[in-house]
Order: sequence, then C-alpha cells, then structure tokens
Amino acid sequence: MAIDRVPDLKRCRALGIEPAVIGRSKTSKRQPHRTNRKVSEYGLQLREKQKAKFIYGVLERQFRGYYEKAKKMQGVTGENLLRLLERRIDNVVFRLGLANTRRQARQVVRHGHIIVNGKRLDIPSALVEVGDVITVSEKSQQNAFFKALKETNNALSAPAWLEADQENLKGKVVRFPNRDEIDVPITEQSIIELYSR
Repeated sequence: MAIDRVPDLKRCRALGIEPAVIGRSKTSKRQPHRTNRKVSEYGLQLREKQKAKFIYGVLERQFRGYYEKAKKMQGVTGENLLRLLERRIDNVVFRLGLANTRRQARQVVRHGHIIVNGKRLDIPSALVEVGDVITVSEKSQQNAFFKALKETNNALSAPAWLEADQENLKGKVVRFPNRDEIDVPITEQSIIELYSR
C-alpha cells in the first residue's frame, strides 16, 4: 500500500493550509516561498484536490471513487464529495475527539479499538450511516491513551451532526453534515471542474 511520508508541516506549507486543519497544534517557523509565478486555473484546481486528499488522508484511486459516487448522488456533486469524506469512520473518530489527528484516528480504527453498533470495525474508509453509535471498545478504554483522552475534553469541538459523549468515549451520528458545518478550507467546485475536464 502506498504511504505518504512527506512531513505534515512541509505539506501544509506547500498547500497553504494551517496545521490546525489536520489537528496539529505545531506551526512551522519557516516562511512560505515567495514566488511571483502565476498559477494557472488547472494548477489551482489541482491544488484544491491535493488539499482535500491530504486533509482526509486519501490516495488518488480512492478519491476518484468518492468523486464517482458523489456524481451519482442527488444534490450538488462538490458538497456530496465532502459529505462522503466526512462520513469516513476515521474522520468521525477524529471529529468526536477520540483521536488528536485524522492520521491517529486511522491508526485507532486499524488497531481495532473502535466499535460501531456493537461490532468491531477496523476499516478506516468505512462510511457511517445516520443512527450509527461509535464507541471505544471496553478493553481499549483501559489503555493509557484513552484514559488521558477522557480528561482532555476533546469532544467539545465535535460538530452538530455528531453527538459526543466524552465521559463514556462514545458518539452517535445524528445526521449527515451540511456544507457550512464542514470546516475544511477547500473549494470543492474546483475539484469537480478538474475531474470534469
């Protein structure tokens, strides 16, 4: 499987996004490169796609699959695409405050710490449905990492479409997110235009 080994802060700097977007509190002390080069429309569209792939930790083939799925859904394709990315279990675990970054959330899911509707789920790309209950497995709750998470109150920043219960390390999908609740700095229309070429 392909793994992106480029340091997070370097990628953030290159794509012009704040590290906080991916859950990192650290900031780079380096100044961004100042170039007077004019970026073409294609270049801007490509950057938006790279931003989305980087933020959600998705590779090209999978991302293309989400685009194809979003196109077939009712409504605006760009919003559907972001909604699909938000519904990934690794993103939901991150949004519920059960991990500090999406990358860490993916690892938490992969290692079998997450239970969805009473069943263990270890596929980070699995999509949640309305009404799904996400919990940290009982055995994992004894883990030092999750014990520390209980104290931090990460869930305070959980979006309105999710119901977070930090005390019991669980959450529920109340509904799917609206576009204004998805706080990622992405112009999804550019991605759609890029794929429509």
